[in-house]
Amino acid sequence: MTRKLLYPCIAALAATAVLPAASASAKSSIRVGVADQSPAMFSSPAFEALNIKRTRYFVPSDVMQDSAERAKARTFVQAARAAKVSTLLHISTTDLRSKKGKRVGTTAYRRNVERIVRYFRNLGVRDFGAWNEVNHKTQETWNSVGHSVSYFKSMYRAVKKRCKSCAVVGLDVLDQAGVERYMRSFYSRLSSTWRKRLSVVGIHNYSDVNRGRSRGTGAIIKQARRYNRNTKFWFTETGALASFNRSFPYSESRQASRIRNMFTYASRYRTQGVQRVYSYNFFGIETGAGCGSSCLFDAGLVNPDGSTRAAYDTFRTKLRSYSR
Repeated sequence: MTRKLLYPCIAALAATAVLPAASASAKSSIRVGVADQSPAMFSSPAFEALNIKRTRYFVPSDVMQDSAERAKARTFVQAARAAKVSTLLHISTTDLRSKKGKRVGTTAYRRNVERIVRYFRNLGVRDFGAWNEVNHKTQETWNSVGHSVSYFKSMYRAVKKRCKSCAVVGLDVLDQAGVERYMRSFYSRLSSTWRKRLSVVGIHNYSDVNRGRSRGTGAIIKQARRYNRNTKFWFTETGALASFNRSFPYSESRQASRIRNMFTYASRYRTQGVQRVYSYNFFGIETGAGCGSSCLFDAGLVNPDGSTRAAYDTFRTKLRSYSR
């Protein structure tokens, strides 16, 4: 090989050699946030170390009539904003007992949501959810798809007339049995125009993440894309369980292992529209090991006192490859 040819070849090889490093350092476009109902999260050193920019908070549908709940929501949103974190505000039931929630009439919802959007837009909120986890029995929408559809339309109108660029999670579902049937019924009640307006679908995929499968997540995405190929998906509530009843006795090691699935499934479906992940929640509870069948829901990344769990370490490591 002549000297004239040798130098270009060496240069080409050198350029090629750095490509894997560049690819490895590239971050996923998926944005990862952390949700909780406590504003204390924002002053936690463990939270600050994550450099999180997005969170989620759910409010009861009558929050504007309940001064205590409104004050809590305001405190949370203001604390988030002070920490330079944007809040997704999601409407939910006033009674989380199974099948006990009193359904909000469509007219009452429309009036409530007009006040909610006006109030929280003034506090800087740009992302709103029409109704939390509509297909679960703790929500009064579980057996009334018509109300879910009406709620979406009312929320969309209330948000978009004030902020064209603000986002609306129009449908928010849990990866449980029957979710596809619920979604088919939901979309069948939408015109082609409203199907296009339903541009963001929220997914709660606890079952998939904690059982090491992705069929529920995949089924939800497939179903939504049948009606709108441009649908974007946010994992609005997901996470790894430290404990939850008899199925998931308290185990921090299992939780640390399962948290990887949350990131894996988000990346797997990125090309099909997954944009955001909201890990819920930040603070765990006091239950601890040995609670057996009485274990309460606990998906906290840290303990109640703010000390970190193994799942936090795994979360922080995986987070390096994702956007905020």
